[in-house]
Amino acid sequence: METPQDTSQNKPVKKRSRGIYLLPNLITTAALFAGFYGIVAATQDKFEQACVAIFIAMILDALDGRVARMTNTSTEFGAEYDSLADMGSFGLAPALVMYEWSLSSLVNVSFTLGKLGWLAAFLYVASGALRLARFNTKASNTDKRYFQGLPSPAAAAVVVGFVWACFDNGIAGDAVAMIALPIIVFAGLMMVSNVSYYSFKDIDFHNKVPFMAMLVVVMVFVFAAIDPPITLFGCFMIYALSGPVISIMRRFKKRGRAE
Repeated sequence: METPQDTSQNKPVKKRSRGIYLLPNLITTAALFAGFYGIVAATQDKFEQACVAIFIAMILDALDGRVARMTNTSTEFGAEYDSLADMGSFGLAPALVMYEWSLSSLVNVSFTLGKLGWLAAFLYVASGALRLARFNTKASNTDKRYFQGLPSPAAAAVVVGFVWACFDNGIAGDAVAMIALPIIVFAGLMMVSNVSYYSFKDIDFHNKVPFMAMLVVVMVFVFAAIDPPITLFGCFMIYALSGPVISIMRRFKKRGRAE
């Protein structure tokens, strides 16, 4: 009597697809393109266009992850690609824009200051790389409500926001080089610090908010329409300073309770 054969072994094995999802990676590519264009524009002394391009990269960077989650197309490839794009748009591009616009003029003051200029730009780039590497390794273990260290897009906004605000108001880069130097160093060090920054990820847009909150949003749009460079730089600078200020306040409270 013949025994029935095991048909499960004869079934063709379905190969896993090795393709990538187009939409979120297309947005990430657009963000990378905007950051690269910012570098090209800076080398041609088109600093306003360079700053605008990096801010556009920030908007696209905020969209790609949300689009991936909304369309259920999140992948490890997309996460790694997004980090590499962030390194170009928010690591290399802002440092080069700041250096070309202002820090390169420090060599006219002294040889030592000239070296400090490009070393400060490198410090920012290295800090951005370390920040992204730490975020990728600890993303699943940290509190989603807070970032550990200043996010790289916010750090880039501080750097290029300063450039854009000064350029738009006719202030030459060499005239504020001694201010630009501590700003880019501060932004770089905050990225690799242990200071906590609010992530805004726990805000529920479906719930009701107080009337004053909506009024604040309207006022931000009004000021942004009046003077976008000053408003953007001011908002992101306040956010960058909020982390250290809140940390200091918490330490004083802990000391007061202990005493």
